[in-house]
Amino acid sequence: MQPSKPFSMIREFQLADWLTLSNALCGMGALFSVMTYLQTNVSLHLYFACGLIPLALLFDVLDGYVARWRRQSSAMGRELDSLADVISFGVAPAAIAYACGMQGLFDRIILLFFVACGVSRLARYNVTAERLSEGGDKVKYFEGTPIPTSLLLVGVLALAIWQGAIGKQLWFGAVISGFQFHPLVLLFAVSGSLMISRIKIPKF
Repeated sequence: MQPSKPFSMIREFQLADWLTLSNALCGMGALFSVMTYLQTNVSLHLYFACGLIPLALLFDVLDGYVARWRRQSSAMGRELDSLADVISFGVAPAAIAYACGMQGLFDRIILLFFVACGVSRLARYNVTAERLSEGGDKVKYFEGTPIPTSLLLVGVLALAIWQGAIGKQLWFGAVISGFQFHPLVLLFAVSGSLMISRIKIPKF
């Protein structure tokens, strides 16, 4: 058995895989910006965090086009894409919401629910794509809204940041009943529920 060479796996990456990694790096960059905001309270870092999510979506779209163009799609590429999407469109938006003020116990539970729904949606996507691709069948639709639709939530948060409606000034305020709850977080509950729903979304 020959010893594995350093970075041998990286050498096998295709162009589409590098675009997928760029998607994941945008998500991690957003998380770093959120952490910096929580340390410094400088809103500019929240703008950076929100701005990196559309950039992640651009890379997410491009990797699919490039994979089809070069006919280099693979099971590893699909798994890599899902992992990147979890970071950029699941964990990062939830972290941005937390930084914007959704920090009560019920807020956290809903944000965790949102991330769990995103992970479940991506797992179902992979299983469905693998099953329907057998025998040469093409995937015509997937069930549940795609996780990148969380970009809409990030857009709402970006608008709130721009209007200074974060923290104690968060839209719709907070409900205090033993534990703090911000009604705005229900947008994440709705988004998560739609992701794990049976709604048929056409695949273009």
